[in-house]
Amino acid sequence: MKKLIVRGGKPLTGEITINGAKNSTVALIPAAIMADSEVVLEGVPDIQDVYSLIEILNDFNVKTHFENNVLRIDPREMVSIPMPTGKIQSLRASYYFMGATLAKFGEGVIGLPGGCFLGPRPIDQHLKAFRSLGVDVQDEFGVVTLTSPNGMKGARIYMDVVSVGATINCILAAVRAEGKTVIENAAREPEIIDLVTLLNKMGAQIKGAGTNVIRIEGVKELHGCNHTIIPDRIEAGTYITAAAAMGQGVKVNNVLFEHIESFIAKIMEMGVELEVGEDSIFVKPSRDLIAVSIKTLPYPGFATDLQQPLTPLLALAKGEGTITDTIYPQRVKHIPELNRMGADIRIDGDIIRTKGPAKLTGVEVKASDLRAGACLVIAGLIAEGETVITGVENILRGYSNIVGKLRDLGADIEMIEDDSPEI
Repeated sequence: MKKLIVRGGKPLTGEITINGAKNSTVALIPAAIMADSEVVLEGVPDIQDVYSLIEILNDFNVKTHFENNVLRIDPREMVSIPMPTGKIQSLRASYYFMGATLAKFGEGVIGLPGGCFLGPRPIDQHLKAFRSLGVDVQDEFGVVTLTSPNGMKGARIYMDVVSVGATINCILAAVRAEGKTVIENAAREPEIIDLVTLLNKMGAQIKGAGTNVIRIEGVKELHGCNHTIIPDRIEAGTYITAAAAMGQGVKVNNVLFEHIESFIAKIMEMGVELEVGEDSIFVKPSRDLIAVSIKTLPYPGFATDLQQPLTPLLALAKGEGTITDTIYPQRVKHIPELNRMGADIRIDGDIIRTKGPAKLTGVEVKASDLRAGACLVIAGLIAEGETVITGVENILRGYSNIVGKLRDLGADIEMIEDDSPEI
């Protein structure tokens, strides 16, 4: 079992470079298997989710090579096999193999995915989209069996809720469906634009990505290509928050301001001073932070993945603040851990209420999920004394070289192996 040891109170200075987007990567990798030749993805983050997806590809007999953030995917010898259990259930994004294998083979048997537990995350919109395309869907005992004996036919599909995952899965399947598919009330996230960019390079005909109506003309085949992944807006927001909390001048490189505009607006409202460049943001030393109210919303609103990393900054801020997560209201497991460190935060129904400024002190805490882990790392950087973070495997799912990056900024942080049993 790995642990992170953070000795807080050290000022952060220097520069940090953001990796390619995790939330893009986990969709682009399944999409690549739809090609009839090699796909090369550049800027792939060196994170556990990528290695989990590579293992799944290898089980499908897809050849892969991953080195220096470049992933080569050769699906020419891919075989259609059932994947009801095991690796396919190790992460949430494995459900993109449903749409990808449907497009590739007209069938698929996929176990329901795992990943961080953030409350109920049903896949009913995914299955509704598949059925609209003419797919026979059997969902029994946690295993989804998909078949399209007569081929998929384009359709008009209205998403009852704005869902990134369902929009992506529908796009993947519809690319090879006969005729025209129109997805209404589609999600608009940058990661969807990134996926559509890749698919269009592969020969797909998709228009409207980034709007709430996406139009797809089905094609008979897709070919390989090279593609560079967009910067990770959640990683960028995480390190900008750390710099706002403890920075004495930190430059964050490879970040697109327009992807995190709602986040930037909130931290500037808190009193954080920034200099925004073409592909970088310089975070100035921050003093006298002011509490604000935050509501997470589908893009371009405030991202749910950034509410947890931002919570320690709210705990430092003067006054009373609120966080309302309309996407995952049960995303609150970081709150008891922050309170053990000295924060004054309470959960009032679906609202997180903060009161500050609080003085945080290092204790042993547990990262229950990926973004809660990022939250606790930032809290550890702020806290007086030593913070010990367990559940590190959750953090490594989405943050590449987090220890090295923070050390380069001056943080006192290390990762250790601990063989003692977890209580």
